[in-house]
Amino acid sequence: MTAAAVYFLLGLSLLLAIVLPQATRRIALSPPMVLVAVGMAMGLLPLAGDVSMEPQDHRDLITHVTEFTVLVSLMGVGLAIDRPLDLRRWACWRAWSPVWRLLLVAMPLTILGVTVIGWWVAGLAPAVALLLGAVLAPTDPVLASDVQVGEPLTDDVDDPDGEEDRQQEDDDIRFSLTAEAGLNDGLAFPFVHLALLLLAGGFTALDAGAWVGWYVLGKIALGVAVGLGVGWLLGRQAFHSRSDNLRLADHGEPLLALAALLASYGAAELVGGYGFLAVFACAMRLRASERGHSYQRAMHAVVERLERLMTLLVLLVLGMAMTQGLLEHLDWRGVVVALALVLVVRPLAGWVALAVLPRDERSEGGLDRGEMMAVAFFGVRGVGSLFYLAYAASHEQLADESWLWSTVAFTVIVSVLLHGITATPAMARLDARRGRTSPAG
Repeated sequence: MTAAAVYFLLGLSLLLAIVLPQATRRIALSPPMVLVAVGMAMGLLPLAGDVSMEPQDHRDLITHVTEFTVLVSLMGVGLAIDRPLDLRRWACWRAWSPVWRLLLVAMPLTILGVTVIGWWVAGLAPAVALLLGAVLAPTDPVLASDVQVGEPLTDDVDDPDGEEDRQQEDDDIRFSLTAEAGLNDGLAFPFVHLALLLLAGGFTALDAGAWVGWYVLGKIALGVAVGLGVGWLLGRQAFHSRSDNLRLADHGEPLLALAALLASYGAAELVGGYGFLAVFACAMRLRASERGHSYQRAMHAVVERLERLMTLLVLLVLGMAMTQGLLEHLDWRGVVVALALVLVVRPLAGWVALAVLPRDERSEGGLDRGEMMAVAFFGVRGVGSLFYLAYAASHEQLADESWLWSTVAFTVIVSVLLHGITATPAMARLDARRGRTSPAG
C-alpha cells in the first residue's frame, strides 16, 4: 500500500468519524457497522492488494494500534462516569453493585463458558481454549454508543443538554456497561497471562500460587495505585495549584487528559502493574478532583474525538482484512463459538450475576428485570479482543493462530452488527418506560 493510499485511508476515517455519528443518530445503524461495510468494500479495490492483511505479518503493529485505541477509550470512559466511587463509603460500593457483579461473576463465567466450548466443541488444547475465553472476555460499549454514558456532567447552568445528561447518569444500564468495560479491559489480563503460562509448559502448584500473588493481586494493586496517584497529582495541579499559570483548568487546555493517559500507563508498566487499570483509575481520580468543573467536558471532548477516530480506523482496516482473507480459516467451530458467546454465554452469565440475590430496583445500583436483561445482553466485543490476541501471539507461539484470528474477528463483527442493530430500539423502549414510571412522568 502506497503512502498516498495510507493518507487516503486516514482521511476517509477522519471524515467518517465526523459524519457518521450524526448521519446514523436516528436509524438502527451504528457508525461501526457502516465502517466495517466501507472497509469491506475498500478491501476489494486494487489499492488494497499490494500489502498483506495477514495478522501474523503485523503482530507488533496490531498490538500497538489496538493498545493505544483501548487506552484512549479507557480515559474517555473514566472521565465520562459521573457516579463517584469512594472506597471508604459503603453507599458507593452498593451504588456500584451491578459493576462488581459483572466483573466478579459474569466475566469469570464468560471465560469459563468460552473455554469449555473451545475445548469441548472446537477441540482446542485447554490452554488455547482458556486464551480464547480470556481474549473474548473484555467488553467495549464504544462500539454501541447507545449503551454508554455521555459527556461528564458539569455545573453549567446554561447547558441545554444538561437535563438529558442528568437523566442518562441516573440510568443504571448505561452506567453498568460503561464502568464494566472500563475495568474488565484490565481484569482480563490475569487470565491471558495464565493461558500463556500454561502454553509455556511446566505449570505447577507453585506457579499457581505465584500467578495469584503476582498476576492477579500484585499487578492489579500496582496498576490501581499508580493510576490513583497520577490522577491525584494531576488533578491537584490542574484545579488547585497555587500558581495561576499552572492551574490548567482555568486556561482550558484539554491535552492534560492525554498527558494523564500516557503518564499513568507508562508509570504502571514500568513498575510491573496493569497499565489499563492505571489509566481508568487515573481518569476516575482526575474526574473526582473537581467533579462539576467545565474543564472535565473539555478533556473528555478531546479524548472522545481521538477515541472515535482510532476505533473507526481499526474497524475500517478490520473490514478491509475481512475481504482480504482474514476469515479464510473460519469454520463451523468458530461460528459456534461466536454465536454461543454473543447469544448464550454472555447473556446467561450476566443474568446470573445480576439476578441472584438482586439489589432492590428502587435503590441506586438496583435493576429491574428488563434492565437486567439489557445489561446482560449488551456485552459488546470489540478492539480489546483484537489487542489481547495480538499480545498473546507476540509473546508465545500459538497453535491454530490463523483460526483464532478468524474466530475473534468474526465474533467482533457479529457483536458489532447484532448489538449495533438492537441497541437503539432497545434503549429507546427502556428510556420510554423509565420516563413513564418516573415521578415526573
